[in-house]
Formats: sequence, C-alpha cells, structure tokens
Amino acid sequence: MQNNQHTVKKDYHFQGKGLHTGTYAHMAILPAPAGSGIRFCRIDLPGKPVIEALAEHVTNTARSTTLSQNEADVVTIEHIMSALMGLGVDNVLIELDNIEVPILDGSARLYCEAFLEDGLEDQGVPRLCIDIPLSLEIRDEKSGSWIKIEPAAAPSADITVDFNSPVLGIQNARWEYGADYAREIAPCRTFCFYREIEPMLKAGLIKGGDLTNALVVTDDGYMDNPVLHFTDECGRHKLLDLLGDIRLAGGYLNARITAYKPGHSINTKAAKALRALLK
Repeated sequence: MQNNQHTVKKDYHFQGKGLHTGTYAHMAILPAPAGSGIRFCRIDLPGKPVIEALAEHVTNTARSTTLSQNEADVVTIEHIMSALMGLGVDNVLIELDNIEVPILDGSARLYCEAFLEDGLEDQGVPRLCIDIPLSLEIRDEKSGSWIKIEPAAAPSADITVDFNSPVLGIQNARWEYGADYAREIAPCRTFCFYREIEPMLKAGLIKGGDLTNALVVTDDGYMDNPVLHFTDECGRHKLLDLLGDIRLAGGYLNARITAYKPGHSINTKAAKALRALLK
C-alpha cells in the first residue's frame, strides 16, 4: 500500500455527552500538517495540553480507551480514531473542552458523513506505512481472546466474536484497506448486555449511556426493538473498535490482523507490542 497523507478539508464541530463520564463536551476536528499525526488537545485545561494518539499513552481500557499525557486525559477515543483509520485520514488536531469524546449515536457514522461530504485533502506527502519484520501474537488466557498480526502488502482485519448469547451467537466481520468503511462499519453502534448495566453503573461507567447511543441486548432480543443496521451489527462494532485501537500503533500497518474476541484491553496491548517491536 502506498498513498499520500490526507487531512480533513475544514474544521468540523461535534458536541454531546460522554458515554461513561456523562460530561458534556464540544469537540473540533481540525486540519493538521503532514507528518503531525493524530493529536488531542484539552483546550479547557491550563496550557492546553496535547495528547498524542499513540499506544504508549493508553492508561485505561475499562469499556473504552483512555489516553493520558502531559497531565491530561481523554476518554473514549476509539470511535473517532476508527473513523480516521477507515477513511484514510493521517493528520488532524482534535480539540476537546472536557474529558470525554461525545458518544453521539454510539457509532462512527456522523464523522464519516461529515468528512465525506467535503472529501479529504491530499497533502502530497507519502503516507507512513508500517512494515513489520515478523508476526506477533497477543493472548489473554483468562478471557480466551487473542490477536495475531502478520506481515502483508496492505492493512486488513478479520475478527470472530463469541458473545455466549442466543441472540447474537458467533459473529464474524472483515475489513481491508480500500473497502467501504463508511457504509459497512461506521454505522455500527456500541452495545452491552442488559445484565452488565448494573455492574457498570456501580463501577462508575455508562453515566451517559441510553438507548439513543447504545444497543442493549437481553436474553431474547434487544431493548426497545431497534432497527439494526446489519444482523451482525454488534460484531461489526467490535471490528470498528479494533480499527480505532490498532491505529494507536502510529500509522497504517501493512499487516493482516486476525482476532478472536477482541476488546480494548487486548487491542491496545497489541498496539503497544507493535510500538515496542518497531522501536
């Protein structure tokens, strides 16, 4: 794979509550120079600290991905990171006036619709394509999750998720560079099981969660009977998350990623292992 770097053509603004903190934030996604990468800026804090979207800055993976740097945090970065990865955006500055990225509708759809309406800006500089010298495999013996990353000519990802649910069953999803991310992956919403809600609330999570920004799976269906974008929407959302988390490796991986039961913890461990290998 060899393309030029791209950024967005203008400033884009989003606002809303965070899924986990419930705090309301305004977010601006701004064009950035070639080679600058993806960075978050907490404009509400003294000095407006910047957080680079790199795996070594991951500090929490409890139901979302948190980055911390320069005494600042930014929570639930995976959906915007996934949109940028899927569309081929290399460089942006993301300004936030609170700690958590707005959850919006629980997917990456609104980002993609906004960016694609104007198209992207070709920056005339070759994209950073990361070639890996050998295969990596990361395993979590407790959960049974694993991620395998193998050298390849272009990025791709295949995942299998077993939700231990009669409603969802086992779901598979695939993405490869050049596929229609905006149509096939971006609309897929975050989800949880009804039985998980009380434990997550007790853990201080999902303070901003509701049926407008998440699917809730019960023992025999979905709460409020939502119209699904795909029959395997939950599996595709897990792929959406994986793409966002693995982008924290710092560029586009010329690699084939195969994953079983991926989640933020093992996703970001894989990104960290890649960063360590490349150093």
